[in-house]
Amino acid sequence: MESSRYDVTYQKLLNILEQKRAGFILLLDPDNLSLERARENVSRALEAGVDVFLVGGSFLLDKNFNEVVKTVKENAGDCPVIIFPGSLYQISPHADALLFLSLISGRNPEHLIGNQAMAAPILWRMKLEAISCGYMLIESGSLTSAQYVSNSNPIPRNKPGIALAHALAAQYLGMKTIYLEAGSGARQTVPVEMIRTISETVEIPLLVGGGIRTPEEAAKKVEAGADFVVIGNFFEEQQNYSLMQEFAKAIHQK
Repeated sequence: MESSRYDVTYQKLLNILEQKRAGFILLLDPDNLSLERARENVSRALEAGVDVFLVGGSFLLDKNFNEVVKTVKENAGDCPVIIFPGSLYQISPHADALLFLSLISGRNPEHLIGNQAMAAPILWRMKLEAISCGYMLIESGSLTSAQYVSNSNPIPRNKPGIALAHALAAQYLGMKTIYLEAGSGARQTVPVEMIRTISETVEIPLLVGGGIRTPEEAAKKVEAGADFVVIGNFFEEQQNYSLMQEFAKAIHQK
C-alpha cells in the first residue's frame, strides 16, 4: 500500500511549519465569491503571503462550488487548496485535499461519524486526500452558523481543561490536526489561555480561527501556540485586503 501518496498535502503543511514556524490560512466562502472575484482574491493573497487556501462554508447557496474550487486551484500556484466542508455537498476532485472534520466538541453523532461514513466512499473514488481533523467549536459570545447548523454546544471559553481533554482524545484517535473554531464573525476569539494549554501538550498541528480582525490579534494566537491562523470573514470586505500583508508578517514572526 502506497500510504505516502495520501499524505502529500499534509506534508506540505508540515513543511510550512518547519520553514515559517506558523502558517497563514485564508478561508474562502463560495457563497460570497464569483469566479472572477476568486481569481482576484487568490492572486492578491499570494502576493501578501498567504500559505494555504481553505474553501467552504456552513451553507452552500451557490451551485458553483466545484467551479470555485477549480478556479482557486488553477490560480493558487504551489499553495495547498483544501476543502473545509460544511456538508456532504462540499466535495470536489479539483482540490488538493479535504479537511476530514469530526465535530469532537459536540455529541451529535451525525457530525462525529455519520456524515463522515457517507463521505468516505466519495473521497475514495475521487482519490482525494483526507486530512483528519478534530474540530472543536469554542464559545464566542454569540450563536455562530457552525453551532446552529451542527446543533451542538460549544466548549465554554473559560474551560481550557475541557478543550485539552478533547484535543488529547483527537490525538490518541489518530487525527492529524486540531481546529479550534470560534465561528465566522465571532464576537470573541479563541482564548489565548486555551490555545496555550493545548499547544503545550498535544503534538499535532493546531489551527485557530474565528473573529480574528487585527494583525496583533493574529500574532497573539501564534505566540500562544497556534500553528496555523485561519481568517476568512474579515477579508470578505475587499477594503481589508490592504491589511493582508500585515497579517502575514504578524503570523510568520514566530
